[in-house]
Amino acid sequence: MSEERFKLHPISAVINFVKGLKDLIFPFVIVFVANGFQGGGEGGWTSYIPYIIGALVLTLVLTSGIIKWKRFVYWFEDDELRIEYGLFVKKKRYIPFERIQSVNYTEGIFHRPFKLVKLKIETAGSGVSDEAEAELTAITKSAASRIEKELADAKRRKSSSKLSEAHLVEEEMSLEESTVKTKRIYQMTSKELLVLATTSGGIGVVLSGLAVFVSQFSELIPYERIYDEVVVFLKFGVLMVALSVFVFLLITWILSVVLTTLNYHQFTIWQEGDQIVLTRGLLEKKKITIPLGRVQGIQIVENPLRQLFGYCTVTVESAGGSLSEKDQKIRLFPLIKKSEVKKYIEELFPNVEVNHSWIASPAKAKPFYYRIDFIWMIPVIGAVSYFYYPYGLLSLLLVPIMMLVGIWQHRSAAFSILGNQLSLRYRGISLYTFILEKKRMQKFEIKQSPFQKRSALASVETTIKSGLLGATAKVEHLNLEDAEQIMTWYEPKNK
Repeated sequence: MSEERFKLHPISAVINFVKGLKDLIFPFVIVFVANGFQGGGEGGWTSYIPYIIGALVLTLVLTSGIIKWKRFVYWFEDDELRIEYGLFVKKKRYIPFERIQSVNYTEGIFHRPFKLVKLKIETAGSGVSDEAEAELTAITKSAASRIEKELADAKRRKSSSKLSEAHLVEEEMSLEESTVKTKRIYQMTSKELLVLATTSGGIGVVLSGLAVFVSQFSELIPYERIYDEVVVFLKFGVLMVALSVFVFLLITWILSVVLTTLNYHQFTIWQEGDQIVLTRGLLEKKKITIPLGRVQGIQIVENPLRQLFGYCTVTVESAGGSLSEKDQKIRLFPLIKKSEVKKYIEELFPNVEVNHSWIASPAKAKPFYYRIDFIWMIPVIGAVSYFYYPYGLLSLLLVPIMMLVGIWQHRSAAFSILGNQLSLRYRGISLYTFILEKKRMQKFEIKQSPFQKRSALASVETTIKSGLLGATAKVEHLNLEDAEQIMTWYEPKNK
């Protein structure tokens, strides 16, 4: 194996510089706003001190970015990817190819003009840290292909060493076929992308981002003056206020639609041997690799609006991966017709059965789904009705709404056992269907409160490996006999 040293593309220095600026943007803005964007004048040269410090910091960040690029090298040796880096302290990281589980690509705005990619390497142990096992900030696509080739060759050599001479040639041929076979499974249509964007709920992301930005300048915002302006504005009347709120929410919704469209543009699912590859993005192209062996469970999510039109979202829970990755709970199908889920899921996962014969929560469990909520809501409704009479009496409408939601949740609660597969269905507001294999379940519990015990009911809960804390599915208020049936199925003697 070659021991030639490879360097990152020089654009890495620029990317490092921009990363440094992102951490400094808020302090810089605060300093210059507080200074009034003024220099010189009666203050003399001392008024230029913030600008001098700013220029020195920028120079330091730029120099740091260049040095990081110059000091970063990687090479292949002894079936390992070896990396050497460090600004002041030289660090070395050796990653055996056998530990590498996925290689993910991102093409940002700095990468695409130069036909570069950012490469993230994930291993089984990446989930215990906040970062990927290794990240190559900017390399050519040919260099990325070389890393994949070295990885495939190393795994092929390891597999070949375990085979007898009689089967060696046959196994190598099958391995080569699996590495080159690429099949497109699914591509999101323009209609589906539009439905996804308009129902994504990204308005919350936009508002939270705005809240974070405002919080950075809380000391500089003249709240008293804003309050006075709002009081004057309210005098224009309810219609004007409602119209302004509507316009604000409309603009925020449009921004969320645009962001979702850019993020999921040309979303495509490929199958390459024993891996699933997701590609998406317009301004920033991403390629996410999911080894089939890492998939711990499949979850089908139907929020009420999408369910109304027959759409759902399919996610997979994956073992490993860095905690910083938002795709830890990977959206395998961000939006898909519910009627098509069976076809695609069973094509990707032949051992998974999507159609189920559900065993539902019994009729006697119905009050349990709204009784506790009803009890704690009584003092709240009473207080609101008393202090805001007569308009506070409108809070009584919460009672039928709460009961209807509880009945809705009761009708959704169910489970199904098919061979070595357990499926759990439950509802918060959205409907969740969790599909998992027995061998992937880390634990299974039956829980029973004193009230459930009187009615021979119980709740079941199971956890699978996903990220640091795992993923949990829970169905409440099943028949005790049904819960015990699941426990009997799960017992080790039946594995």
